[in-house]
Amino acid sequence: MAEIKMNLPSMGESIFECTVLNWLVEEGDSVSIDDMILEVATDKIDTEIGSIHEGTIVKFLVKQGEVATIGQPFCVIRIEGEAEEEANELVQELEEHNTAIESAISDEKPKTSSERYFSPLVLSIAKEEGISRSELEQLDGSGMENRVTKTDILAYIKAGKKKTSFKLEKEEFTAGEDTVMEMDRLRMMISDRMISSKRVAAHVSSFHETDMTLVTSWRNKHKDAFFEKYGEKITFTPILIEAVAKAIKAFPMINIQVDVPRIIKKGNINIGMAVGLPNGNLIVPVIHNADKYDLPGLAKKVNDLALRARNNKLRPDELMGGTYTISNIGMFGNLAGTPIIMQPQVAIMAFGAIAKRASVIETPDGDLIGVRQKMVISHSYDHRVVDGSLGGLFVKQVSDNLENFDIHRAI
Repeated sequence: MAEIKMNLPSMGESIFECTVLNWLVEEGDSVSIDDMILEVATDKIDTEIGSIHEGTIVKFLVKQGEVATIGQPFCVIRIEGEAEEEANELVQELEEHNTAIESAISDEKPKTSSERYFSPLVLSIAKEEGISRSELEQLDGSGMENRVTKTDILAYIKAGKKKTSFKLEKEEFTAGEDTVMEMDRLRMMISDRMISSKRVAAHVSSFHETDMTLVTSWRNKHKDAFFEKYGEKITFTPILIEAVAKAIKAFPMINIQVDVPRIIKKGNINIGMAVGLPNGNLIVPVIHNADKYDLPGLAKKVNDLALRARNNKLRPDELMGGTYTISNIGMFGNLAGTPIIMQPQVAIMAFGAIAKRASVIETPDGDLIGVRQKMVISHSYDHRVVDGSLGGLFVKQVSDNLENFDIHRAI
């Protein structure tokens, strides 16, 4: 018999701490391997942490609402038939390979409703409130793998056991006294990240106006047939990601990270895409190996990640490992912007609104004035390691990829 400490596992690059939301078990409870025992939140995602041992929870080492450091012990567990030294070595090995998270998100098959996991705490609340197992099965969970959390079931009870939906709505100005509002946890963390990035990286921005007429014409012509064939809407975002991935292959030194005094040239092209959430915050899921997808594959991936991001259904691995980030600010009608780099990346690109503009069109018979679909691309990069030539050439390459889009491309 041995009592050992379990440590908070890695939750992604540049994530060094998390906020403890809820304990899903009680001290004295018995747990099995992969049983969810703790719900935490980072600036990117709310998730649950599973046990890497079978045993009895002896003591909590972090409290609800407390900010804890990654790698910090969070509980003591008593295990049977395993030497303490051997157990601690196993914990260290598992943490090094992130298996506390990865085993739950890479190997687990989708569960049918009858196989859904519910934590002991959720089951206890359900029993007290007279909520049947079949009723629980119908709830949408905000935890990892659609798990129902304490917050979910309490919200369900408060709403009279009816599903509720939330969306960001415009507010009208009302004259009167000032209103003091507390930042939510995610907004506080975003604030810290943005200030940190501006402090660390020497931000410089370049801009390029791009003719999107061919892309727009192709999309308008094929969007209905695309949906009929693939069951997916074709937005501009996958087309933009494809153009960026191709440009990264041409300029791989934009796909780097800084670990002073070293520069790390990344071997994979993992593109993050900023997604606006209903509460006004942002989250950046990552398309790993984006250059390996064809356009239908990118469309499916983009739509899936965006939908689950807005419903807080992303897995931790889908927020990790980004090497370059894009933001489609044109969705909000913005012409251009100067986005802030996602550390430890060295560049980020924002795509403005596509709008009709009068343009000079060069033809063999001379220049003409015509109406073209134009878009401004904004490229922010870290001048410590990305010079103006590279930053400017890269954004031009993305523009060229879009302007030379094959109008005869088959779906």
